[in-house]
Amino acid sequence: MIAAGYAMHEVSFLQDLAVVMIAAGIVTVLFQRLKQPVVLGYIVAGILIGPHFSTLILGGDGLKLVHERETIESLAELGMVFLMFSLGLEFNLRKLGRVAATALVAAPLAIMLMVFLGYQVGQLMGWTTVSSLFLGAVISIASTSVIVKVLREMKREREPFAELIYGILIVEDLLGVVMIVLLTGIASTGDLGVQSMLISTGKLLVFLVTVLVLGLLVVPRLLNFVARFESNERLLVAVLGLCFGTSLVAAKLGFSVALGAFLVGAVMAESSQIHRIESLVEPVRDLFIAVFFVAIGMLVEPLLLWEHLVPILGISAVVIVGQVVGNTFGTVVAGHDLRTAVRVGTGLSQIGEFSFVIATLGLTMGVTDPSLYPIVIGVALVTTLFTPLWIRSADGLTDGILRSAPKPLVGYLALYKDWVERFKGGQWNSLASKLSRKWILQMAVNMALVAGVILGAAYLARLEPAWLTKWKLTPDSLRAALWGAAMVLSLPMLIANLR
Repeated sequence: MIAAGYAMHEVSFLQDLAVVMIAAGIVTVLFQRLKQPVVLGYIVAGILIGPHFSTLILGGDGLKLVHERETIESLAELGMVFLMFSLGLEFNLRKLGRVAATALVAAPLAIMLMVFLGYQVGQLMGWTTVSSLFLGAVISIASTSVIVKVLREMKREREPFAELIYGILIVEDLLGVVMIVLLTGIASTGDLGVQSMLISTGKLLVFLVTVLVLGLLVVPRLLNFVARFESNERLLVAVLGLCFGTSLVAAKLGFSVALGAFLVGAVMAESSQIHRIESLVEPVRDLFIAVFFVAIGMLVEPLLLWEHLVPILGISAVVIVGQVVGNTFGTVVAGHDLRTAVRVGTGLSQIGEFSFVIATLGLTMGVTDPSLYPIVIGVALVTTLFTPLWIRSADGLTDGILRSAPKPLVGYLALYKDWVERFKGGQWNSLASKLSRKWILQMAVNMALVAGVILGAAYLARLEPAWLTKWKLTPDSLRAALWGAAMVLSLPMLIANLR
């Protein structure tokens, strides 16, 4: 009986995967001929094979083409991991450092604007304060998966504006984690949950520093060692093990698996085996990315989209205009020219996977309007459809702005850009300032490691895991031992700073 059940499950899984891949293949060929983004084709394929579309067409229970939907959704999660991992491989830490200043300025400005606009729209629709806040959070974060895939299809993923977009997306994902903590506190207790936010932010900083510092020390050397065996199989297994392991740690700490995958990819980009790793990962990545977008399409209920068509179109317009304005303004403030800023703004004019997470959180906690989730799905579809069109029209839009803008304003923007560039050059280009920056960076890393050790000791002292209680120590002795170990581990970093 067990063997028969396993065989049935195996056949069902293979059937589901075959249906997903065949549908994705047919629809994406059609979309490529129509010169539409393949991402949209995957989503349409998911709608066509999903349970809601067949029910709408045939009535009753419809035609169940996919039986193990949970399995497909699990494979879709792997697609997100591979997507962010491959982005990390292409976007190494040196690139991240180059765009960090812009991302840290543009991302918070755009998020604050979108949360404000979303809240106001929710209030106009008659929603509660909490529902309106959730709507603001939902429309404030652009879709990493969509924009990465679209830029790759357009062969523009290595252009300077694309690097700025990737940096902003990373900062948005980090701020998204903080927003989820805040929204959870508001929904459950009615207050902001500042203590939870501080704890979450501390854990986030510890995770970032640990992955980057230990990763740079260990991962490139490990991959170079494995590469000596001249076996693609061993190298691929080692790479995937590191990718999934880091993503798992991120998920266990309450962060996005996408964040862990991106960070370990960026660390691997420092290895001399980077080109070999990219060629090995690419076929597996493309398979699971297709499943990811098809699974999103399977969630769509056409009838609900039709019922909420007016708010979907209205909120889509708010997202597109708000994201373009917010990110363009933030990029200009960071010292870039208007053309680059508009390209960045148009590239970030959609919502996606993080929006689904926030909407699902509100739905499961029972604090948001029931129509929020179908509206989010609809807005994601509309904004995804318009993303490549917006990117292609960025230069024309810039030309129109420059023609219609007052000449003094155009001159002021050019002067401001030159002033920011001169400030950066004068501030950082001298030998003394380069050395100072290196020392400051080393001190910051050392202090971050010290903070991580102390936070880790505090975390263990509070939880008292089973492997610590086996020592048969009193609570006071256990805490003293943990703090003593923390001090010993912190001494090398403190001594390095004093030197």
